[in-house]
Amino acid sequence: MKTKQEKGDELMASNYIRFDWAMKRLLRNKANFGVLEGFLTTLLKENITIQKLLESESNQEDEFDKYNRVDMLAENSKGELILIEVQNNNEYAYFQRMLFGTSKLVTEYINRGEGYDKVRKVYSVNIVYFSLGNGKDTVYHGKTEFRGIHEGDILELTPFQKQTFKVNQVSQLYPEYYILKVNDFNQVAKSPLEEWIYYLNTGDIPDNATAPGLHEARERLKLDRMKKEELEAYYRHLDNIVILRDNIYTERAEGRAEGRAEGHAEGRAEGREEGREEERYSIARNLKLLGASEEVIIKATGLSSEEINKP
Repeated sequence: MKTKQEKGDELMASNYIRFDWAMKRLLRNKANFGVLEGFLTTLLKENITIQKLLESESNQEDEFDKYNRVDMLAENSKGELILIEVQNNNEYAYFQRMLFGTSKLVTEYINRGEGYDKVRKVYSVNIVYFSLGNGKDTVYHGKTEFRGIHEGDILELTPFQKQTFKVNQVSQLYPEYYILKVNDFNQVAKSPLEEWIYYLNTGDIPDNATAPGLHEARERLKLDRMKKEELEAYYRHLDNIVILRDNIYTERAEGRAEGRAEGHAEGRAEGREEGREEERYSIARNLKLLGASEEVIIKATGLSSEEINKP
């Protein structure tokens, strides 16, 4: 396992400013919109032009932000709202928080007395630096569809609705969610989106990267462009990230140990949140060595009887 010093050295080895810091300090400047537009264009697979940034309740820039989310609310050229959130801290109810954020935007950005046809389209883009849920991919997309419970068909818009709302599918009227689990990316970047994920993960931009926005990032997010005071604050931010990651690791380790030794509910919940198959098998093996019953092991790990008794 790497020491805190080694982790810090890795973070500080890059020549470029991390995206979460850039969002708080640099990308709010209209001159730097190209970086953000390139990222969103790559992710959403359509050309995105940011008209303006809107105020959001979490746009704080104090020292406490080192443990908080960093979010940015933008309006594109079609009047749609794009909420970008970077979350370093582990949060078990993060899915519900995403729902709350989009719901709040829908109600905030409609004037009293306006019809429902004025509800704004919302994209929720979440860059998370912790293990969220249980899945093998690094990028997830969620949208709302209505499927028939008998026929299995997707409910479609009428021609009049398509013409009025200027969309082709019901799902285009509802908020869409993107989750980028950037810490899980540990491979060579082979696509524009993977180039962005590599930068989001490491803070470094490969010389051969061609994804939209990364050229602008190279020019505008260089460390040597920062003043001395900004650089000192940035390095404090990197130190805080290392401390936070260590805290998350410690919390997980303590939760697993508590689950193995005492079978406490929070230990089991932490094991499920970790979402790693090999870890659940490891817990099962340890509980069997301690003489725990099969019923206890099933409750503690979520494994089936057949899985537990595999040779």
